[in-house]
Amino acid sequence: MSRREVRRMLMQSRRPPTHHKPWAVSLMMVLVLAAGIGIGVGSGYAILAARSERQASNAWEQAEMQVDRPARRAEMLSLPDSETPPAAEPEPEPEAFEPLAPLPEPRPQGVVAQASPMVRAEPQPVAPVQMASLPQVAPPPAPDNSGKPAWIRYAVPSPVVTGKPMIAVVIDDLGVDRRRSEKVVSLPGPLTLAWMTYAENLRGITQSAHNRGHELMVHMPMQPMSESYDPGPDVLEVGLKDDELRRRIRWGLGRFDGFVGVNNHMGSRFTADRAGMGVVMEEIKARGLLFLDSVTTQKSVAPDLARQYGVAFAARHVFLDNDMAVSAVREQLAKTEAYARKHGAAIAIGHPHDGTIEALSAWLPTLAAKGFVLVPVTTIVRQGR
Repeated sequence: MSRREVRRMLMQSRRPPTHHKPWAVSLMMVLVLAAGIGIGVGSGYAILAARSERQASNAWEQAEMQVDRPARRAEMLSLPDSETPPAAEPEPEPEAFEPLAPLPEPRPQGVVAQASPMVRAEPQPVAPVQMASLPQVAPPPAPDNSGKPAWIRYAVPSPVVTGKPMIAVVIDDLGVDRRRSEKVVSLPGPLTLAWMTYAENLRGITQSAHNRGHELMVHMPMQPMSESYDPGPDVLEVGLKDDELRRRIRWGLGRFDGFVGVNNHMGSRFTADRAGMGVVMEEIKARGLLFLDSVTTQKSVAPDLARQYGVAFAARHVFLDNDMAVSAVREQLAKTEAYARKHGAAIAIGHPHDGTIEALSAWLPTLAAKGFVLVPVTTIVRQGR
């Protein structure tokens, strides 16, 4: 081998391996660039998702703050826990609460007199919970000896469904603004009406609502993410000792009778807290109640804990009045219809705002002609929707 050939071989060995492969350098640059873009997009999406979650919670909780509050609300919050604020007027001693007698079930035209087995079938009892791993709760005395849980015992009779899509309309924040609450009670039902724990003189108006065919729930104040929102007195807060949480829950559940369950007022922070929500589930399980999650946060632990504790459960699908304009509420009602047609059932939640009441007054009478059935929440819970 000549000296020239040896020199050529040595020079070739010193050249970078990509000398004859310029595409390799380009490919490496493209991969690095793509990785950087992917990381940036992922981080941006996570930030936007978190911001969207906060905005959704804030919008809903701000809408709940629009409902009129008692003038002495700030005074109630400043009182020591041991004090009970004097009522504006004494609440009359209620008569024993009597659930509605079963109503004759309407039958669609042209259908033989036989109800759908899906509706008439006796609801299956809630599966027993293995309490060994859960804190024991001493249940309060049962209101009667029927053996049925309260959410079934106090449920409003449902119209015949016959396979039609079902819609349940829940109106929160009732009882504080009496004039608007009475307007809601006068709407055609069955609606599901959730009453504020701190509203006064609830027994009479809730009995009247039940007698008109509406289902009753307790609207329990729970801690929101934003400290600027005030959910009301005896709010359930993250970090409270169990004894204090139970005292507040039991006070709220003692305000009136005949309700089927509890749903959260605000609560975007509290419903994401496993410890606090575990106490809630223990208390409502002991009373045979259901829990309706208003879903003010996508981080809610309520669905998981309801399964763990064996609590009957449902969750809202549509918010009606983040925007309280009549036109906006009508758009949300249209979304409720679309959801019910697609999934077989929809739960919509709104408030006693003038725009909501006006929109519902015109919309409720049209449901049957559109092929929907207006039902109480318990009907959807029974059918596992």
